[in-house]
Amino acid sequence: MWVDRSMEPLLRERASTRPVVILTGARQTGKTSLVRRVFPNHSYVSLDLPSEAEEAEANSDSFLARHPTPVIIDEFQYAPALLRHVKSAVDRERHRRGTFVLIGSQPFSLMKSLADSLAGRASVVQLEPLSYAEAKATVPELATEDFLVRGGFPELWADSKIDSREFYRSYVATYLERDLRQLLQVISLRDFQRFLQASAMRTAQLLNRADLAHDVAVSGSTDSAGISVLEASYQIMLLEPWFGNRAKSLIKRPKLYMCDTGFASFLCGVHTSADLSSSPFVGALWKTLVCAEIRRAQLNRLGGYDLNFWHDGVLEADFLLHRGGNFHLADAKWIQHPRSRDAASLKKVAKHLPADSVWTMAVICRAQNPYPITANIDALPLTALFESPHWAS
Repeated sequence: MWVDRSMEPLLRERASTRPVVILTGARQTGKTSLVRRVFPNHSYVSLDLPSEAEEAEANSDSFLARHPTPVIIDEFQYAPALLRHVKSAVDRERHRRGTFVLIGSQPFSLMKSLADSLAGRASVVQLEPLSYAEAKATVPELATEDFLVRGGFPELWADSKIDSREFYRSYVATYLERDLRQLLQVISLRDFQRFLQASAMRTAQLLNRADLAHDVAVSGSTDSAGISVLEASYQIMLLEPWFGNRAKSLIKRPKLYMCDTGFASFLCGVHTSADLSSSPFVGALWKTLVCAEIRRAQLNRLGGYDLNFWHDGVLEADFLLHRGGNFHLADAKWIQHPRSRDAASLKKVAKHLPADSVWTMAVICRAQNPYPITANIDALPLTALFESPHWAS
């Protein structure tokens, strides 16, 4: 069963204005299926086949002659030399749009090649796992708790019979073996699996590299390399603090967030919604889900806001959206009926921002419907984010 993706119009729009569209994202987020659905008249070739990758790298002209445009080239990072020839082909026919659609999952090697070869010619789009809205469109009765635990990988929602634990076990094995063996040479795969689990257990927390390295018993340089690989392969994101008010002693460290709550839940040993309700990770996993929903909406500049958090060592706001000197503040709390005391930190943070610059404040929670907590702070369920002009549009 096909799960509709909100990214489809964006891909069509980018292909109508640029000769090259590049789709990146974590493995198993549905990049290939989405591109082949959006561009049914493009031919398709995957460099996952060693013979194709070898020809694309060593004899790019012959490869491109054998695969005329418009064409989708999957796993293009396996032939970085191909990009120079794609550039030449594009420059010969600069008036054409959507000529090449490239798909890649490993940005370490490909992004430098892109900067060198296709600057000004390519539009890069990042595909995230499914949003709650996309999954709920497939399963209308879907509860947020069930989505949090199962996660947003499309295959899990296209076929409800798939056991999510087995899916994630296979994902870890494939991810570690296929990608990390190539990307990371300074740490054993066994150590990295422990590092991955320790990172998941720190989701929604300030990143303390020394503590993480100590708990996994790796060196500081290995820890930095591991964080870089997880971030570059779209398994984690580092949410930066807001530094706008230089007079304040704001925290400088980023927060670590897993990109998919299903994967995070699996690594934390949370496998059902019943596990979730009694887990010490429940609050952090809820914040991770809210962060993923907001970030996905703002990604690729669809929302147009910058996303940060506020932390000055005493006061904290989980999410701070800002644009043009105006702010929207939110906390994410695993509660159903937030009261004024649950919004106290937001009110105090707002006082540290310029007068009249904070437009809205919200506690994103498990309420059934939005309602006002105070005169200027609302309780918002996750579904209400999709109706908001700033949080998720």
